[in-house]
Amino acid sequence: MQNGELAGSTQRLIRMLRPETIAATAQAATTWFKPLPVPLGRLGALEVRLAQDKRDVRRAQKLRYRVFYRDGTAIADAATLLARRDKDAFDRICDHLMVIDHAARPSMRGRQPVVGTYRLLRQEVAETNGGFYTENEFDIASLIDRHAGLRFLELGRSCVLARYRNKRTVELLWHGIWSYVRQHRLDVMIGCASFEGTDPGRLALPLSFLHHYARAPEAWRASAHPSRRVEMNRMAKQAINPKAALHELPPLIKGYLRLGALIGDGAVIDHQFGTTDVLIVMPVAAISARYIEHFGVDASRHAA
Repeated sequence: MQNGELAGSTQRLIRMLRPETIAATAQAATTWFKPLPVPLGRLGALEVRLAQDKRDVRRAQKLRYRVFYRDGTAIADAATLLARRDKDAFDRICDHLMVIDHAARPSMRGRQPVVGTYRLLRQEVAETNGGFYTENEFDIASLIDRHAGLRFLELGRSCVLARYRNKRTVELLWHGIWSYVRQHRLDVMIGCASFEGTDPGRLALPLSFLHHYARAPEAWRASAHPSRRVEMNRMAKQAINPKAALHELPPLIKGYLRLGALIGDGAVIDHQFGTTDVLIVMPVAAISARYIEHFGVDASRHAA
């Protein structure tokens, strides 16, 4: 070996032994040997799975920012604008369901885009971390106490990129939720669902429809906190045109009703997100049999 070659090899060895180089190599090795994510379902190029790490959660948060703030009516504070992510303290304790499009162009880092997401919070996790997000708007404590033998799951932060708002994406999200419910043996799903806008007077027809036709019976009812409660009963039942009211329901709420969901008592105005929220209560036992048959009792319809 010539002197120049020896000097070059020595310099390369010195660089390799630097602490920052060793740390980077160790991090890369961790990535190489990390198990591949396990999909919960697949439909064509779309895959549904849970977030595996903080980077996945950030991707879901970026999608939420795009849908809620950039394209929607939510009002971002300075920190949200700077981060360009929709995030809060609950993200740390929740599972995050993601729909990924493997046919779309990958990012600069080689990642396929996240086009849909749901945030999932199990009761046992909520109880050891300060409660459910829903408790900020609705008094659900008595509901949970009345069904102490059942296990609750909170659904939240649902969003889908505009061009993916179709049957395939929504069906895959629900397949992922059903797989998760089966895996964790959960009994009741709860969460807030939203109408766009903060003027309940303009939502009189759909809110009154939900009050008269879909309000939960006493055993499953929970009410909005008195300090935030907005009356949903704004029209007499006989004055409601059910077909017209259904037409005004957001697709998500309409989908919940088809599955067998019940609606809580009273609505809540969320000024940050520019929405009027209602409480969804969906006992698994009440889910329409045809939907369970569609996805499969064992969630096998779109199994990957």
